[in-house]
Amino acid sequence: MTSGAGDFELTTDELRVVVRYVAESAQEVLPVFEERVPGDPRPRAAIDAAWEFVNGARRTKLQRVAALDAHRAAKAAPTEAARLAARAAGDAAAAAYLHPIPMATQVGHILRGAACAARVVELCAGDDPNVGDELLDQAGQRASPVLIDVLNRYPLVPTGKSRVAHLMSSLDASLRASR
Repeated sequence: MTSGAGDFELTTDELRVVVRYVAESAQEVLPVFEERVPGDPRPRAAIDAAWEFVNGARRTKLQRVAALDAHRAAKAAPTEAARLAARAAGDAAAAAYLHPIPMATQVGHILRGAACAARVVELCAGDDPNVGDELLDQAGQRASPVLIDVLNRYPLVPTGKSRVAHLMSSLDASLRASR
């Protein structure tokens, strides 16, 4: 699928690899949200919608709506860790809509879920950055050659001020260097 001048090819199989990667990251920290907000099914529904796509279903309104719902759950969550866990879940479903346009903002669809998950584990470990860095290392090891190839079609993610932005930049640089 392409959409205009300067764009590139992005196959459905490649999208499934990206969504799998984000869903795996989000799934690791989903219990943090569910412990703090019992009874809110929206982040789990987003991860389930992501897995439906990964497992062969067509990309549909289900992923888009589930992503938006999980992001709404994130806004209402009572703690930063719960917010980021829900955001990672929303990102898993939203990754199905990664666009084949060479914009750095698209990199968030690939890497923000892992960065959010790393920040969640840091917060749960008393704000220990070593724990987050370790989770990023694991996320880097999970990155397949296909995922890294897709990532390299995009510009570097911009460096931001937040810890999540820093984690995402670090993961971006690490994955690109591993190629």
